[in-house]
Amino acid sequence: MVKEQAREVFPLEITPMRRRHLPAVLRIEGKVYPRPWSAGLFLSELAQKNSRAYFVARNQGRVVGYAGVMILGDEGHVTNIAVDPGYHRHRIGMRLMLALVDASRDRRVRSMTLEVRRANAGAQAMYKKFGFETVGVRRGYYVETGEDAYIMWAEGIWSPDYERRLNGLRADLG
Repeated sequence: MVKEQAREVFPLEITPMRRRHLPAVLRIEGKVYPRPWSAGLFLSELAQKNSRAYFVARNQGRVVGYAGVMILGDEGHVTNIAVDPGYHRHRIGMRLMLALVDASRDRRVRSMTLEVRRANAGAQAMYKKFGFETVGVRRGYYVETGEDAYIMWAEGIWSPDYERRLNGLRADLG
């Protein structure tokens, strides 16, 4: 059995997304999505402060990733999470996901959901670490490619067991 090589976790600052971050966010968006969100869509999301939380990950001042969650009552829906391809394999997605879960828990969210591309096994594995389970499929969800999306849910994010899960994930990050 080959042990997975440890990934470098370098200094990273997770902060709320602001308008000034949008040029960098849009550059990443264009690199990772066939049909990227527009500046207007991001601005609309950022304006909805009561029901949205968006974050950027910065390394030495440079935006290298971003993520967002929409809060609907006691449910959170991960709207997007993306890392600049040049910064993959540094656990940035994990740290952004922790920020989304923390923001959701701060707003009394009890369960979270998301859609993920069927072919994105790496993202699915990360979401499973956060307790997400596949509960369904949205056929042809990604219209630009016709690819299906898995629907994933994490329940009980307020429970002591979930708190232990989060503490373990934080400890793994060092």
